[in-house]
Amino acid sequence: MTPYTPPTQDQLLAIRVNAGIEQLAETETFAHAEADLVEAIVEGVGQFAAGEFAPLNRIGDLEGAKLENGVVRLPDGFAEAYQGYVEQGWNAIASPTEHGGQGLPFTLACNVLENLGSANMAFSLLPMLSVGAIEALEHHGSDQQKAMYLPDLVSGKWSGTMNLTEPAAGSDVGALRSTAEPITEGEHAGKYRIAGQKIYITWGDHQLAENIIHLVLARLPGAPEGSRGISLFVVPKYHVNDDGSLGPHNDLRPVSLEHKLGIHASPTCVMSYGDNGECIGELVGQENRGLMAMFTMMNNARINVGNQGVQIGERATQQAIAYATDRVQSARAGSPDKNPVAIIEHPDVRRMILRMKALTEGARALLYYCAGQVDRGTIGNADAKNRSEILVPLLKAWGTDIGVEVAGIGVQVHGGMGFVEETGAAQHWRDARIAPIYEGTNGIQAADLVTRKLGLEGGEAMIALFEEIARDAGDEAGLAALAKDCADIARWMQDEASLDDRLAGSVPFCTMAAVAVAGWQLMKQDKAVAQGAAPSLAETKPVTVRFFLDRIVPEAAGLKAGAMAGADLLYTLPSDKLAG
Repeated sequence: MTPYTPPTQDQLLAIRVNAGIEQLAETETFAHAEADLVEAIVEGVGQFAAGEFAPLNRIGDLEGAKLENGVVRLPDGFAEAYQGYVEQGWNAIASPTEHGGQGLPFTLACNVLENLGSANMAFSLLPMLSVGAIEALEHHGSDQQKAMYLPDLVSGKWSGTMNLTEPAAGSDVGALRSTAEPITEGEHAGKYRIAGQKIYITWGDHQLAENIIHLVLARLPGAPEGSRGISLFVVPKYHVNDDGSLGPHNDLRPVSLEHKLGIHASPTCVMSYGDNGECIGELVGQENRGLMAMFTMMNNARINVGNQGVQIGERATQQAIAYATDRVQSARAGSPDKNPVAIIEHPDVRRMILRMKALTEGARALLYYCAGQVDRGTIGNADAKNRSEILVPLLKAWGTDIGVEVAGIGVQVHGGMGFVEETGAAQHWRDARIAPIYEGTNGIQAADLVTRKLGLEGGEAMIALFEEIARDAGDEAGLAALAKDCADIARWMQDEASLDDRLAGSVPFCTMAAVAVAGWQLMKQDKAVAQGAAPSLAETKPVTVRFFLDRIVPEAAGLKAGAMAGADLLYTLPSDKLAG
């Protein structure tokens, strides 16, 4: 596997142009996000990721996490790398200052995770889940809970998890059966006994952090059925004493680790709570409002999972370029020189490499545009908040789809060697394949887009986005036409289509919308580079943007028929005939 080289200049360009970091720095909330600090963070975390996380990527894949005698263990080097991450303060970038964070824009936290994930996606899931736990407790925890848990979560000394899924409750979280019984007497009076089993718990147990703070969904006695009866509880691996020191081990344990296609170094646990009836947790927020509180965490996680598409796309692209540059095979077709050349000289390999670069840079532009809108929403801009709500499913779904596509192209560039594990190209694809599935499948993201997100401001919020893209497109007729098509589909879905029709067309529509936004944001990058921004990208950026606008945008435009085809054909056959 090739080393990781941080794409610092392209990241800085996206942070400045798409996130608008300079405008954020003009606000009181983010006044510390000055240009020199932003550069220092982007360069610093890139160097850290390349030097500490990246060398562990291959060994993490080959050896993986192991459950031995009830303890999850990671390969050598992981503990030291995580300690370096904590000591250098990378976990605290965007966390609240009152709990030890740096209070910087979420945009910069996204960059930390982009670099860590490109270097080692499986390892980066550990801080990614902790960031989500911090946000959930910050918004919904009591003052006492914030004081007890946030400082060590913010520093990274402790890590966090989210526990939703159960054997009988996957996407339908409302079907969960875990319980929470109120405790009325004794030292834990006012708390709850948690009982149940959770599956697919990312970094559910490990030895890298001193404590693990689990956020667990469970039902109180007499709670309403379905999602309206779910409450959220904070359940620490080790009890926390009033002075902040750690007490005895709570009644929870990892039962097993899943044997997965990829991300082998990320321990995906089956967690059991309350085997002995003594798993103690505290209610977070209001009774029966747990799913709302958890969605705070999930929204953050969905952005960060979309980021994983960028991460894997970048790493797979770097590896494919390195191989295509070194691999000599055949003369260039039509060339008078019959000597074999590096395969990067052949037209189809050029096409694959440019596609990888254009898709990855497009997803990065969408990522930082979304992050910038989140930051504006944080400081009270309601329009930006609504826009970020629309962008999240686009980023999560399309971003992870392109991560898989780019990693797959990377295998293709390697030819037969891509199918051989020793090159490492296959690992990128195996690692990427989970991202379209977890934190809400991409089909669920698309469904969210055409239901809840379409309804924002009576549909005007989404249509305003597409109309803005069409206005800004200028001479880019293909991009303008795609944006207009997206607006037309949104109106049709809102005014004429049945719910089944909307859901049947949701995935192609989601792709169209994401490509329109990404192309728009890439166009902004291209204009900025033409005006002197990022001189090191002056030759490459116009080419990748041109490829995206001339080839990716027309492909997306071709999805309109599928987006508006309706659901009738899908239900022409009864289930037994379809299955037969």
